[in-house]
Amino acid sequence: MNIPTEFDSIRPFEPEELPEAYDRLLANGQFRQVLAYLYPQVPVEAIGAKMRQCKTSLDFQKAFCYDFLAGLLAKASKGCDFDCQAIDTRRRYTFVSNHRDIVLDSALLDKLLIDAGFDTTCEIAIGDNLLSLPWVRDLVRVNKSFIVERSLPPRQMLLASKRLSEYMHYAISQKNENIWIAQREGRAKDSNDRTQPAILKMMAMGGEGSVADRLKALHIVPLAISYEFDPCDFLKAKEFQQKRDIEGFRKSAQDDVVSMQTGIMGYKGRIHYHCAPCVDGFISSLDPSLGKGEVFDAIAAHIDAEIHRHYRLYPVNFVALDLLEGTDTHLAEYTDADKQMFEQYLDGQLAKIDLEHPDMPFLRERMLTMYAMPARNFLAAQ
Repeated sequence: MNIPTEFDSIRPFEPEELPEAYDRLLANGQFRQVLAYLYPQVPVEAIGAKMRQCKTSLDFQKAFCYDFLAGLLAKASKGCDFDCQAIDTRRRYTFVSNHRDIVLDSALLDKLLIDAGFDTTCEIAIGDNLLSLPWVRDLVRVNKSFIVERSLPPRQMLLASKRLSEYMHYAISQKNENIWIAQREGRAKDSNDRTQPAILKMMAMGGEGSVADRLKALHIVPLAISYEFDPCDFLKAKEFQQKRDIEGFRKSAQDDVVSMQTGIMGYKGRIHYHCAPCVDGFISSLDPSLGKGEVFDAIAAHIDAEIHRHYRLYPVNFVALDLLEGTDTHLAEYTDADKQMFEQYLDGQLAKIDLEHPDMPFLRERMLTMYAMPARNFLAAQ
């Protein structure tokens, strides 16, 4: 495929670029360490031979990622299910989801799309803040990721956003790919999932016609992701205290690596993915006299309501809400055993927080909020 060269630095690798990318990966010491951890009994030469048999990124995902994710779900979850009745497996969509896990949100969606009968997976939007290591950048581009440039001066940022938008339109209309992008930059640490209108503004920089036409061309599907347990909950709580206590605190690249590892390998309980209907119809119903800003706000609010309505809630969400509010309003949604189990879980996670002066009441409140917020938003959306 003749892809415009302007996308070269941000797009996933094309089939003819994969052999060189495989060679770079297999020559990298850190990547080889990862392989030794994931496949302790398998010689690196055998893995290399299997990689080189993968002629496309989709081949690579099916040969490596799919089985890894199936094995991970067997070990670190009570199962993962997917409701995609509202969409057509023959069409292509831009999935806009709440963001819980740096790696798994999009990776599990890829597996679920294959299971549901889609003939391709997603191209994944990933921030360049997570790609400081060249081999990681190679690996994500092998795995159908395109790069969101974040740390640029304002003028360059505008140009980069336009290029990103044009690439997304190109991927849907010309490459016939699906796209996954989070509804906001970074994870909502308190689980209060809200779509940033700025994401929609970026999407409308590419394409043709009115703002409504440009957004409809991407066929946006709100996707609600529900994890029963968030393995990174204690890391998020720790970060809340660090941001509160240390002026200008920013996570390091190493913190991101720890978050990725913890999120991937940690226990997640039950997992549910739910596709709301594509928003094209909603966009068509908007008053044509609305200003641009009002259009973005209305669509963002609609995506939020769809995500909130389609959460799957677990007993832990209602226990957390009652503990946070000091009531037993939602007693019908959980048992005494559920409550006892969650309080033990909470104590265990809080004990993992390695701060010199941990503010336990604050940290506990932050963690309760993470689990209560989906229930709050769900109840409000009803």
